[in-house]
Amino acid sequence: MSLLRSAPPPVSNSVPVIDLHPARDEQLGYALRQACLDTGFFYIAHHGIDEALIERVFEASKAFFDQPLERKKQVDKAKSPANRGYEFLKGQTLEAGAPPDLKEGFYIGEELSADDPRVRGGEFNAGANQWPEDVPGFRETMNEYFAAMLGLSKRIMRGLALSLDLPEGYFDEFCREPLATLRLLHYPQQPEKPAPGEKGCGAHTDFGGITILLLDDNPGLQVWDIRSERWMDVDPIPGTFVVNLGDMVARWTNDRYRSTLHRVVNTSGNERYSVPFFFSGQLQHEVHCLPNCLNAGETPKYPPTTVGDHMREMYRRTYA
Repeated sequence: MSLLRSAPPPVSNSVPVIDLHPARDEQLGYALRQACLDTGFFYIAHHGIDEALIERVFEASKAFFDQPLERKKQVDKAKSPANRGYEFLKGQTLEAGAPPDLKEGFYIGEELSADDPRVRGGEFNAGANQWPEDVPGFRETMNEYFAAMLGLSKRIMRGLALSLDLPEGYFDEFCREPLATLRLLHYPQQPEKPAPGEKGCGAHTDFGGITILLLDDNPGLQVWDIRSERWMDVDPIPGTFVVNLGDMVARWTNDRYRSTLHRVVNTSGNERYSVPFFFSGQLQHEVHCLPNCLNAGETPKYPPTTVGDHMREMYRRTYA
């Protein structure tokens, strides 16, 4: 019998740190299972991403956001059919009924030419990036980091397969030619007198598969703990990333694994920067309930869908 059918979720009041290297398969699978049954959030250490590259990403991000608004508007994502480029301050509202999010952003995806079959076929968010002209090294740095995050995402998905009592390569096809988005975020200082409910990023769950989040030194990320019914701080830990599960994984596992509400409240008194990498998988891949996530007589909560259809629906709800 699968542990996912019989084991109760662990009880904790913190987000665990999971060491990716060295790790035996069964140890990694068990650690990931515990985290995914609990909050769906965990830190990863010894991930293999060069610290010098991480520093360059932050430097390039800050250099871009420090530009005058007129410069940033030159790469407004409204100009991009692939949803790439600059997103204005307060350009998104992730929490229904709350004021717009107090952040600005920049979207980057896989660089695809006009003759790529995914672009010709009109696949979701497939196309070319927009690049700022006045930030030296920005394009090269972001492309290098994007490639590193693709590799790390695939490693984590193989670990998640083990955690679900599946063959390590179960999600390999899902990881082929994936939809993935790198997003640079800048949070200004929180106003002394914010509007009611105003925050850096409203409470939400992520749409896709997994998110790998790079944090600067400033706190602000909070995760909803359903047991204590309170917001739990997830502060930066040097040398780690924060990883969380998206709605697609919750759907795959019939909500055994958690896609948890989280938000950002920038009370640090500083400008804050973060860099999430959203890994959503191959657009045609079918997402249906895993059989070892059902008890006898239980039926799936969600009908089968594809990655592309799921993502279109999530974007429609957020940007409507």
